[in-house]
Amino acid sequence: MKAESKYSNKKILVLGLAKSGFAVAKLLNKMNSDVTVVDSNPLEGNKEAKELMDQGFKVITGSNDASLVDESFDYVVKNPGIFYSNELIQHAEELNIPVITEPEIAYSFSDAHMVGVTGTNGKTTVTTLIKLMLEHSPKFKNSFYAGNIGIPISEVIQKASKDDVVVTELSSFQLEGTIDLHPHVAVLNNIYSTHLDFHKTRANYIKAKMHITKNQTKDDYFIVNWNEEEWRQLAKDSKAQIVPFSDNQVLDHGAYVKNNEIYYDKEFVLNIDAIKIPGEHNVQNALAAINVAKLFDVKNEDIINILTSFKGVKHRIQFVDEFNGRRFYNDSKATNIEATTVALEAFGDKPLTLIAGGLDRGNGFDELVEPLKKVKNIILYGETADKMVDAAQKANITNIIKVSNLAEAVPEAYRQSDKGDVVLLSPAAASWDQFDTFEQRGDQFIEEVEGLKGEA
Repeated sequence: MKAESKYSNKKILVLGLAKSGFAVAKLLNKMNSDVTVVDSNPLEGNKEAKELMDQGFKVITGSNDASLVDESFDYVVKNPGIFYSNELIQHAEELNIPVITEPEIAYSFSDAHMVGVTGTNGKTTVTTLIKLMLEHSPKFKNSFYAGNIGIPISEVIQKASKDDVVVTELSSFQLEGTIDLHPHVAVLNNIYSTHLDFHKTRANYIKAKMHITKNQTKDDYFIVNWNEEEWRQLAKDSKAQIVPFSDNQVLDHGAYVKNNEIYYDKEFVLNIDAIKIPGEHNVQNALAAINVAKLFDVKNEDIINILTSFKGVKHRIQFVDEFNGRRFYNDSKATNIEATTVALEAFGDKPLTLIAGGLDRGNGFDELVEPLKKVKNIILYGETADKMVDAAQKANITNIIKVSNLAEAVPEAYRQSDKGDVVLLSPAAASWDQFDTFEQRGDQFIEEVEGLKGEA
């Protein structure tokens, strides 16, 4: 790790704790910055705030009033999920204080190689696959992952040396708050319309995503999904060397699919049927990872071993169990229509019993009607249940059942399903109506399936 950066010896306000805020506050303090932590949650039950206070940090809890920031601060580091309409953030911007996010700070102190991964869907799977593949690269001593995958970058960069690589999942929320962030390799997996409550417009969302390549040069690499014209046009905005991947066209360079086989630069790698995790989207995820692995001289043998053994990331079309002829999958990370569409398509013609529903963000579900036509039974709960009943009826699903919560949904899905069915939790909505996080929702699904298996 570097001894200093532009963020050393500064007066910095960290807004919002959780994992990233806690980690970046400690990193900045270690680098001799004067850190004030502000968290809107009360002190009672706030483990991170209490720990920082015990270590001598100035911590203000229970408020994020605008008056807490003044012109004496050099920077505000905000939790990625805090909206820019927050009154403290708006006041900081009025005072011309830069508002940044944890990745900007962390990578200013990092001397490890960086691979950044973004996209609407598939980020965590791609990040994980790249990390596993780069463990076999002769160019690095160690391979780490960090970021939106749930591991603070500020922690990882302190143990990663100049001989190591950190593969970082970067959300649009994180990227919008970056200034000098500069990955040597950047991956754009795809872009669909989501998080518009935060970014307001699709154009703003795309602009935030493209921060991943804005500081790249001709000596860097930008890995881009070549399936859509829009994404091909976005690549033109990058100064880096473009390395495309596609599962719907043959390419002169990069990873692609031809006759059910994956090639890289016209060299055969493996048959797509050998990939352990199901679905066309996971073929695309594999192609993105292969592009990065090949840049760092990973052998085909090692790439194949990873893709034929990797069983998926938790909460992302994760296989949970099989009993009485039903296979249960946890896709709690599907917090939008696009992600659920991908999950439904992943199972091809297999009969599906779907559990869905969650936070109502004001959107309709007409875009889900066509994908729902392959669903046999649908069990709905949460704030979006009534809207999704309408979509299910338009899809001509005859067996539509509403329940109160996930605990009721799982046994009901089992009762309605038959041998040979896939029982899939893929909510198409955020978890915050009944859960704190999508992880919590997915964990409960796993627990309910385990309990159901015991009873069965």
